[in-house]
Amino acid sequence: MARIAHLLRQFRLAFLASCLAAGAPVMAGAPADPLASPIWAHRLAEVLGPSADVRVDPRLKLLVPVVTEDQRSFPVLVDGRALAAVQRLIVLVDLNPLPVPLDLDLPDAEPFVALRIRLDQRTPVRALAQLADGTWVAHGVWVDAAGGGCSLPPVSRARADWAQGLGQAQARAFVDSDGGVRLRARLRHPMDTGFVADAPLYHLDRLDVRDAQGRPLARARIQASLAEDPVLTLKPRARPGDTLVVEAVDTGGIRYAAKAAVPAVALQTAGR
Repeated sequence: MARIAHLLRQFRLAFLASCLAAGAPVMAGAPADPLASPIWAHRLAEVLGPSADVRVDPRLKLLVPVVTEDQRSFPVLVDGRALAAVQRLIVLVDLNPLPVPLDLDLPDAEPFVALRIRLDQRTPVRALAQLADGTWVAHGVWVDAAGGGCSLPPVSRARADWAQGLGQAQARAFVDSDGGVRLRARLRHPMDTGFVADAPLYHLDRLDVRDAQGRPLARARIQASLAEDPVLTLKPRARPGDTLVVEAVDTGGIRYAAKAAVPAVALQTAGR
């Protein structure tokens, strides 16, 4: 299995190199990359378009562990609240074969998301934030990983009842000590990347968060490089007593739905 995973990674690297040599789109005005990624300008052009206006800004916070304990489930937190008027957040993993695990529109939510992703090898992991004027802010870090996160079979596939979990979703809302609302949504899904034998590409495709009146709060587009059985933490703009509605659909058309009531009391922290 390790040998197969290694060969798959080598194949994907060779394929990527051939694409770059063949003249894949490049962002001519890409800012200098502090991480010196070999495909920085190519990924920006691929994800944002060749004419996007991008700058690097460490005020866009990206928090990740120092050590990769599990390349199939690597935690990432993005916080753009130090920036003004963020409309969209993207998590970009330069050297993953599926480089955008999450693309999040924020019609009425704070620019904050926590999630877990797959890592296929050592790679830059980045946050991209689009501002109201259409420009983009980027910030990233190199992450060391043993590799194979996209080519190892999901743990859930080993369970005989894995298919019975499809369509199951849970949601819970909290009020933090600063008065902000935090929503945690959990969905059962194997998130098949298509790089495992006899397991074609199959994943959650879209996720929407609305209030009880149908007002959109957040919309996510998802790739299979999001970790299996995804858990997303968002900060919708809601008030105590509101009901938050989470709906999602996978690439097979299976739908998910869950509701969470925002409590009236803020979460109590230890020692207070």
